[in-house]
Amino acid sequence: MLLFSKQDQTIYLLLIERKHDPFKDYWSFPGGFVEEGESCETAVLRELKEETGLDHTELHQIGVFSEPNRDPRGWIMTVAFAAWVDKNTLYPVAGDDAKNVKWFPMNEIPMLGFDHQVILDKAIATFINPQTKIQNKLI
Repeated sequence: MLLFSKQDQTIYLLLIERKHDPFKDYWSFPGGFVEEGESCETAVLRELKEETGLDHTELHQIGVFSEPNRDPRGWIMTVAFAAWVDKNTLYPVAGDDAKNVKWFPMNEIPMLGFDHQVILDKAIATFINPQTKIQNKLI
C-alpha cells in the first residue's frame, strides 16, 4: 500500500522499516500476504492496519508485479494499491512486522527493499503525475 500526502507543494510517502528478513532494516511499503478466503483489497487494508495502525478504505490499483526473483522467499506476486491521504490527520504507529514508520518527502526516499522502487516508479507515472497535473490545473 502506497500512501501519499501533499503538504505545501511537497508530496510525502509513508514507509515502514522492516523488522525481519528479508530486507531487515530496509524501508518498504506496508503490506503482506493474502490470507485464505481474503481478497487482495481486504488483505492490503488489514496489513496497513497491522503495520501502521491506520484504517483506510480508498484504493487505486497501481499494478501487478510478478517478476521471478522479486522476493528471495520464492515466487511471490504483488498487487500494489495507492491512495491520497492527509498526513496531518493520521498518526501511524509501527506494529507487527514494522519496527518504524515514517513519512518521507519524495525527494528523500531511502533505498527500498524488494522491488519497491519499481513499484514506486510506476505509481509516480500512473498515479502521482496524472493526479498532480489535474490538481495544478484546478488551482
